[in-house]
Amino acid sequence: MVTKFPDDFFWGASTSSYQVEGDNFLSDWWEWEQSGAASPSGKACDHYNRFGEDFSLAKELGHNAHRLGIEWSRLEKEEGVWDQTEWDHYKTVINELVKLDITPIVTLNHFTIPTWLSRKGGWTNERSPEIFARFASKAIEKLGNKVQYWIAINEPNILAILAYFRGQWPPCKKNFDEALLVLKNMLKGYVFAYRDMHEAAIREDQIQPPKVGIAKAVTAFHPCSPYSILDRLTTYNRAKFHNHSFISSAIKGRVLLPRLGGEKLPIKNAVDFTGLNYYFRQFIHHQKPISKNPFGEVCSLEHHTDAGPTTDMGWEIYPEGLYEVVKNFERYDLPILITENGLATTDDSIRQRYIRDHLRQLLRAVKQGSPVIGYLHWSLLDNFEWDSGYTKHFGLLGVDYTSQKRIIRDSAKYYAEIIKTGTV
Repeated sequence: MVTKFPDDFFWGASTSSYQVEGDNFLSDWWEWEQSGAASPSGKACDHYNRFGEDFSLAKELGHNAHRLGIEWSRLEKEEGVWDQTEWDHYKTVINELVKLDITPIVTLNHFTIPTWLSRKGGWTNERSPEIFARFASKAIEKLGNKVQYWIAINEPNILAILAYFRGQWPPCKKNFDEALLVLKNMLKGYVFAYRDMHEAAIREDQIQPPKVGIAKAVTAFHPCSPYSILDRLTTYNRAKFHNHSFISSAIKGRVLLPRLGGEKLPIKNAVDFTGLNYYFRQFIHHQKPISKNPFGEVCSLEHHTDAGPTTDMGWEIYPEGLYEVVKNFERYDLPILITENGLATTDDSIRQRYIRDHLRQLLRAVKQGSPVIGYLHWSLLDNFEWDSGYTKHFGLLGVDYTSQKRIIRDSAKYYAEIIKTGTV
């Protein structure tokens, strides 16, 4: 009987390049900041220069895996023009992880894109899938001898909705059809990248076959009223769209998005593992007419006496949701990697309980046979939290942004003990 996590389990934390490196001048997000629309990211955590210190702390805390990003805008400053100095930098970064016996898990696209691409329409450009796939193929050629696990795109649904439907992130559009177009192009870009990365690995000497996946934002959706058929229907529709449409399209080889369904993709089964980013639960209620709003609306937590406390992001802490989404994703018969799970709080005792309670739920799923291969906490470091700036604290390591001093939190030490024993 399973009593603890597997011995070969991936334990670690995640970061994204833009949020920790600093000075990503040629990114669309940086350009948006300079317009005064958002807090400037500036030096961030200066991880670009301090990665060695950060990885040494991760090793000290028992981590054997680390998810990091490589910033596209640094590597391809102009279309088709590659910066070898920056490729060499990321080789050095990855070599440092390998030297510490920490498995690198590399993200190619974590929301930001080069300014030259954003000025051509970004992900609305019909050529964007091929442009992204070219970058992905180049990454295999340059880094594939040290990296096996790749996350091609992070949270495509989140970018499409926040940047093209809600107008919250650059380019601040408010058009659902445009958001769907972006999601479709990101899907095609992901599938093209998967195909080209595997082909590039075959062409290159000393390149191991890559394992390519997606980091998918997933939510535990519950009907606002479990007794309402319409609430249950809209909850099902929302979960199908938000949690599953992207990955099911990549597996089935066909675009399965609202209003855009049917287009055939060049290959099927373009997923080697599933990355899940889980943070919270949402209650969904219908709005009439349901034909015009099949995904319903989010119901306030105030209406639910069983709702848990919320984080500094306003997200409900619901550990059972991690178990629920893992069990839900067993349907794909693919390895599951928890690529993000964490909370924003200034009370580290809450973070410690959060880790304990979520890992108990994850161990529950593992005991029942769920194919979970690892858990990566979000985040290793306090960092630049997009439109929230530096006001939210997600890190196992605190950061003094004036001195750039790292502070090991008690929750990080608690997590280290879990890693050491393999149980909660």
